[in-house]
Amino acid sequence: MTKHIGILLFPEVEELDAIGPWEVLAWWTNAFPEDGYTVTCLARESGPVECAKGLTVHAHHGFDDAPTYDVLVHPGGSGTGALRSDEAHLDWLRRMRKKVPLMTSVCSGSLVFAAAGLLRNRPATTYWSQLDRLAELDPTIEVRHDDRFVDDGDVMTSAGISAGIDMALHLVSRLAGDERARQVRRGIQYDPAPPV
Repeated sequence: MTKHIGILLFPEVEELDAIGPWEVLAWWTNAFPEDGYTVTCLARESGPVECAKGLTVHAHHGFDDAPTYDVLVHPGGSGTGALRSDEAHLDWLRRMRKKVPLMTSVCSGSLVFAAAGLLRNRPATTYWSQLDRLAELDPTIEVRHDDRFVDDGDVMTSAGISAGIDMALHLVSRLAGDERARQVRRGIQYDPAPPV
């Protein structure tokens, strides 16, 4: 039976927060369908979503017609400011938390998780400039300042933007093994060598 991974889209989502994990997970699920996973994007309503820097992407599903997810990825971006005070969105996240076995966030997506109460008494991280804000939103969070991502079992958070790629590769490792994650990493030729 196919297991579903969903990547949330919303207005002003940071492009790489969503597309980085998408590339990792879509490469994996397309190259190795025998692993039994598929990945789709969802938004409040299906259709086009304009991202933070002007890229328009398409949500396959709306909240009402999305499959039952085994993993949900909540990206960050400037749009998370509005989501942190959007009670309908926070309530939706709380409902998802009860149904989705693994909730993950990228960048400031963890701030939305915190606003929804999903990170209470947990270790977590976020974009470097938002670490103090994460602690302010919920003082019970053990803020991990230096971690690229934090795996706390049924909740994973990652640092900013490109860190979502690392988290997604870790997710592949968790779901399909280290060798599969190495194959995906090689497939997307991800081997960072920073210039400075």
